[in-house]
Amino acid sequence: MLLTIDIGNTNIALGLFSGADLVRDWRMRTDARITADELALTMRGLLGEHADQITGIGALSTVPAVMRELRVMLGRYYSTVPRVIVEPGVRTGVPLLVDNPKEVGADRVINTLAAHHLHETACVVVDFGTSTNVDVISAKGEFLGGVFAPGIEISVDALANRAAALRKVELVRPRSVIGKNTVECLQSGIVYGFAAQVDGLVRRIVAELARAGHPAPVTVIATGGLAPLVVRESETIVDHRPDLTLLGLRLVFERNTN
Repeated sequence: MLLTIDIGNTNIALGLFSGADLVRDWRMRTDARITADELALTMRGLLGEHADQITGIGALSTVPAVMRELRVMLGRYYSTVPRVIVEPGVRTGVPLLVDNPKEVGADRVINTLAAHHLHETACVVVDFGTSTNVDVISAKGEFLGGVFAPGIEISVDALANRAAALRKVELVRPRSVIGKNTVECLQSGIVYGFAAQVDGLVRRIVAELARAGHPAPVTVIATGGLAPLVVRESETIVDHRPDLTLLGLRLVFERNTN
């Protein structure tokens, strides 16, 4: 079975594949201070009966400190298991049509690979994580660039810290756009505000792609831990793929081991 590991700034996502099928997936909080032994112990606890069935590992990390411990952990506990860590030199098949390809994070490259594999159209991937990343992919599977915006949780934390009369609230859909109390006002701004932000950016991106001669259609895909909060309210998102990065890790593992 193939174990895929996506280490982000906020969460670590694990996926277990049997062939092309995602059998199980788990999420755990990212701790930049975690050691290789702690990482191995936590992962083995989650994997349970599958812990000794791992025949391959595909991984990426956007957190350098955890990447170092991941390498140690793999060498110590999975030394005989074939593995692919997404980094420079790993074949992804994704052309990076940007000013400095070295700036493009591994997660964005892998999401590009997975999105094009799923739809084979021009795509916009909206990743709701620590930051909200909007990545643009051509119909040929080329990474064209994108947009960064503050993530939902970062925005909520900043507002609670800077406004004395406001506080952190539960991230759920309010009963109406017009809030009748402080909590609902905050929830409305978060849920509908971020949905409107995404829709506005996507419409501008689609128009720019058309002017640049990229053919329609453009498929808009949402992923990331906070995507469910916004997907239902968005007018442009048509596909929700919580496991998009895990799928991309499976594809890149197959590309580099076959």
